[in-house]
Amino acid sequence: MNTQTIFQRTLKQSVSFIGLGLHSGKKSRITLKPCENATGIFFTRKDVPYHQSLIPARWDNVTDTNLSTVLSNHHGHSVSTVEHLMAALQLCHIDNLEIEVDGNELPIMDGSAKPFVDVLLRVGTRAIKIPKKAIFIHKKIEVREENRFALLLPDSQPKVSISIDFKEKAIGIQSLCVNTNDHNLKRSIAPARTFGFLDQIRDLQRKGLALGGSLSNAILVDNDRIVNHEGLRFKDEFVRHKVLDAIGDLALVGVPIIGHYHAFKGGHLLNTLLMNKLFTDKSAWSYVSMDKSSDYKAEFHTVSVH
Repeated sequence: MNTQTIFQRTLKQSVSFIGLGLHSGKKSRITLKPCENATGIFFTRKDVPYHQSLIPARWDNVTDTNLSTVLSNHHGHSVSTVEHLMAALQLCHIDNLEIEVDGNELPIMDGSAKPFVDVLLRVGTRAIKIPKKAIFIHKKIEVREENRFALLLPDSQPKVSISIDFKEKAIGIQSLCVNTNDHNLKRSIAPARTFGFLDQIRDLQRKGLALGGSLSNAILVDNDRIVNHEGLRFKDEFVRHKVLDAIGDLALVGVPIIGHYHAFKGGHLLNTLLMNKLFTDKSAWSYVSMDKSSDYKAEFHTVSVH
């Protein structure tokens, strides 16, 4: 085996998180367990029969994108608000993991991926002696919905570019481009919190959403002001959180994407539509092996086309 091969990784030991579900408002506990083989990332519901509990963290299991990403299996069991944890796993380069969930929603923690990332870094990861692959984008793939769009472009590096445009003056127009190989994202992107709007809270709660939302797990926007007393963690925290969401959604592909993801006013729905369109066009991508060069930048070599 090439000594420069990048191997898949899992956690060194199990770790648990407890918190409220953002939308259900119910207490939720998850336990992240190491895997010995190349299982990918998958959820297991502890509160349903064992033979119905498995929910692979895959793009083709997304069944709802209304304010969060929801995964379901063919038994009808689901797990929601997976995007922040999936982003944390991606930022920490974890490829294989079992995630036990005691209900149908992950804990929102502080509204960002930081609590997950902090613990994952403390616990550490270990290699599974199986080479890591990625998907290399060969041509443009695009989805649009009115003036909103999301696309993937060929690029030698994994990049995410997001532009947002909100009427609320506290947000306005913001743009950001990052290389997802950048180790600094654990500090610059992971802490960016989810956000909501004061004038929408009652309507959302009448629909059974945002029941667990509070100023301790979300930024609350009231037109031109931030309601949270501590203010923002970053001047452009809103677009940083959209980058975090995109990283989490794209992680459902199962391997890193070597290409440039770009979205204008995107979101969970467009991300899901984009992944569906990508995998219906087998000429748009290929699997590649990942090798680490001496300067620690990834070099990518095509191994098969699908």
